[in-house]
Amino acid sequence: MNEMLQTLGENAREAEVILRNLGTAKKNQVLEAVADSLVAHADKLLAANAIDVENGRRNHMPEGLVDRLMLTEARIEGMAEGLRQVAALDDPIGEVTGMKKRPNGLMIGQKRVPLGVIGIIYEARPNVTADAFALCFKTGNVVILKGGSDAIHSNTAIVDCIRSALKAQDLTENAIQLIQDTSRETTAEFMKMNEYVDVLIPRGGRGLIKAVVNGSTIPVIETGTGNCHIYVDESADLNMAADIVMNAKTQRVGVCNACESLLVHEKVKDAFLPVLAERLRTKHVEMRADEVAKALIPDAVSATEEDWGTEYLDYILSIKVVGSVEEAIRHINRYNTGHSEAIITRDYNNAQKFLDEVDAAAVYVNASTRFTDGFEFGFGAEIGISTQKLHARGPMGLLALTSTKYIIYGNGQIRP
Repeated sequence: MNEMLQTLGENAREAEVILRNLGTAKKNQVLEAVADSLVAHADKLLAANAIDVENGRRNHMPEGLVDRLMLTEARIEGMAEGLRQVAALDDPIGEVTGMKKRPNGLMIGQKRVPLGVIGIIYEARPNVTADAFALCFKTGNVVILKGGSDAIHSNTAIVDCIRSALKAQDLTENAIQLIQDTSRETTAEFMKMNEYVDVLIPRGGRGLIKAVVNGSTIPVIETGTGNCHIYVDESADLNMAADIVMNAKTQRVGVCNACESLLVHEKVKDAFLPVLAERLRTKHVEMRADEVAKALIPDAVSATEEDWGTEYLDYILSIKVVGSVEEAIRHINRYNTGHSEAIITRDYNNAQKFLDEVDAAAVYVNASTRFTDGFEFGFGAEIGISTQKLHARGPMGLLALTSTKYIIYGNGQIRP
């Protein structure tokens, strides 16, 4: 292990003891101070971010990913508001989640505790830096961040701002540390720091997540890519459906909860697809359609098998016509990534069938998939969206960053 990573690991373990025993009032005070500091230093953050954005465009980064990378005053305010929301949430640490008395008189319960040191490897989303700190700090966890080279100037500026606020509050700055070496070799070494890091969370594209899952000796909470579908049922309100598809596809294309694939019931294809296509053209969305849908959208590209399983993160939408809700569910469960899926329908039975049978972390009826987000779910922020089923699933807020330990009260019992 290189000396820099070892130092970060040792710093983290020392800071963990302090954070584990930090009171709720102090945690909230610090979170409010960090929020104020981010807003106060917005000019510095924007200047650093402008370098990353300029480099991204020079390197021909897709516009959807540039949007994901970009900070604005409003987005910095949003980061600060996320910190304040986390401060306002109940602190789960110390909660006793049940206590029962055994026949021998022992009182046995479980108490919620921090995970310890959390490592996060992520790509070009600077807001993740502030969100990760907020949730880890509130739950008494130390965080070591490994961002990508695309956002290194933004991440460094945000972490510097947070560390300065921690110092001003007489707390260890090592509650948050950033690995500034963005090389793959350093990332590979970081993934094997199980002596210092208790859990590793990757956030990014399929390649990054696969590399972390396959290469880590640290337990991993897998946050998945988002090949999200919307199915427009035969009973759907078509105006509502068009509004939802437009929002889910075009509001922000470079995010994991954006719609990537549209399924339409054959009985509404004639009334729905030409109207939707006209609206999609206004946003310059490339449509990749099966043969039935293509007959109604002359300028669409013919979809391939690969399109059904692709997370585009771009102004591209695959479109398929299906004959029933059952066919839609089969298609979704074959090609989805377990993230977010939606049905637009007036039929209660079809809605329930979709909710019951679609295998995903978040399943919607008559709403945009764009709401799969910790902030929107009332978590204040999120550490990521888990698409696995062990420990955590869906947007991961405070509870996902805790574990439990057993606490046992006795009065002299010995085992016979």
